Amino acid sequence: MKNDLPERRERAGISQAELAEAVGVTRQTINAVERGRYDPSLDLAFALAGYFECRIEDVFSPADE
Repeated sequence: MKNDLPERRERAGISQAELAEAVGVTRQTINAVERGRYDPSLDLAFALAGYFECRIEDVFSPADE
């Protein structure tokens, strides 16, 4: 699964640790999601999209796109 979390974080001016705290996971989890090594649970995907005030589909897309 592809995502644009690093770009969104940069625009928001926050670190992985700050994003992790805001959505209730570890910094390592955010790092793994950003690198495409871990597909987030539906709950985490909703939390991330909610944090950035957008839809899940705005943050995540299938890897084959």
